[in-house]
Amino acid sequence: MCAQASRLSELKLKAAKPKEKDYILVDGDGLQMRVRSNGSKLWNFNYYHPVTKKRINMGLGAYPELSLAQARKMTVEARELLATGIDPKEERDNLKQAKRAATEHTFQNVATAWYELKKDSVTQAYAEDIWRSLTLHVFPDLGTTPISAINAPQVINLLRPLEAKGSLETVKRLTQRLNEIMTYGVNSGLIHANPLSGIRSVFKKPKKKNMAALPPDELSELMVAIANASIKRTTRCLIEWQLHTMTRPAEAATTRWADIDFEKKIWTIPAERMKKRRTHIIPLTEQALALLEAIKPYSGHREYVFPADRNPRTHCNSQTANMALKRMGFEGRLVSHGMRSMASTILNEHGWDPEMIEVALAHVDKDEVRSAYNRADYIERRRPMMAWWSEHIQEAARGNLSMSAIKENRDRKVVSIR
Repeated sequence: MCAQASRLSELKLKAAKPKEKDYILVDGDGLQMRVRSNGSKLWNFNYYHPVTKKRINMGLGAYPELSLAQARKMTVEARELLATGIDPKEERDNLKQAKRAATEHTFQNVATAWYELKKDSVTQAYAEDIWRSLTLHVFPDLGTTPISAINAPQVINLLRPLEAKGSLETVKRLTQRLNEIMTYGVNSGLIHANPLSGIRSVFKKPKKKNMAALPPDELSELMVAIANASIKRTTRCLIEWQLHTMTRPAEAATTRWADIDFEKKIWTIPAERMKKRRTHIIPLTEQALALLEAIKPYSGHREYVFPADRNPRTHCNSQTANMALKRMGFEGRLVSHGMRSMASTILNEHGWDPEMIEVALAHVDKDEVRSAYNRADYIERRRPMMAWWSEHIQEAARGNLSMSAIKENRDRKVVSIR
C-alpha cells in the first residue's frame, strides 16, 4: 500500500489550479477538496452510510468561504454522528426541513392557505368575518408560531380573556376556525395530529338567543326614526332596501348594480353571496326601484349600490345598518337581521302564504327538486306579496317620510340627508 497522503494546508489549497477535468485533493478522515475545471473549489465529506454501507458524498461548502479549519470541524462532527449510527447527511436535511418549517409553516401562513380554499365555499361577508376574527384575536399571538408548536393549553390561555368578557359566540367561532386550520395542516402533511380537536368543550357555551326584532305595531316608530336620524343617505337607503327586499345584512350591503334587471324588475343575488349557496331572485317593487333611483346619483357609476365610505370601490360593511340602528336608540330592541323576522311576522299575520314567505326569506326548501321546479314560478307569485309589503312599509312611514315614497316625493324636493 502507498503511504497516506499528507494533509492539506492553506498554501496547497490556494496553489491548486483548475485542470481540464475535475480532480480531488484528500485531507484525510473523509474530507476532500474537489477542484472543478471552472476554477471553483468545493469541500466534500466522503463516507459509508451507517446502514446501507453505500459510499456517499456530502457537500460541506465552497472554499475559501468555508476555510480548511471549518471544514475539518464539520468533518469531526459528521464522524461523531456516524459513530452513533446516524447518517450526517440525513440529519442535516432534517434540521434544514425543521428550520424551514419554522419560518414557512407558521400558523398565519397555514391559515392563509386554508382561507384561500375556505373563502370559495362561503359568502364574501362570512369570509371577511373569518379573516377579521383571526387577524384581531389570533395572529398577534400565534401568527409567527410554527404550526407544529401550536398546542391546546396555549390556545386556551389565548381565548380565556374573551370568555371572561362574555364574548362566548366569538370564542365558539374561533375554536371552530382554529380546528379547521389545524385539520388542514394534518391533511397537508405539516403535522401528524390536530391538538385542538376537543378544545371547544373547555369553554362556556353561548346561550342561543333570537335576533332582536320589533313587534309589528312598532314598524311606524322605526320608519319615523330612520327618517329623522342624522345618517348618510346611503345608510338610510341601505336600511330601507334591506327592509323592502327582506334580505340579510350581508346580502343587502353587497348589492351590485350589475345584478339589477330594471326591465324585468328583479334582483338576482349570485349563489356565492347567499348564506345557503343558492341563487336568490327577488321581484322588485316600485318602492324598491325608487330607492335605487334615489341612490343612483351617489353610486350609479360604481360597482356596488352601497359603497364604503373609505374605499368607494368596495361595498359598505355588513354591520353598517346595524350600527346605525344602535345610534338611533334601538340597541337591544332591533338588529338589522331582525327586520326579516318583523317582515315574516307581519306577512304571516296578514294571511300571506307561509310558503311564499319562506321563499322570499331565502330559506331553503327541504325538497330541493320541488324547490328547483318552483323557483321560476315563485318569482311572479311573490310579486303581489312583495308589493303589499312595500305599501305597508310606506304607510308605516306616514307617506313621504320614506325614501321610497315615490308618489308623494316625485315632484317634491327631497330634504338632503348627509
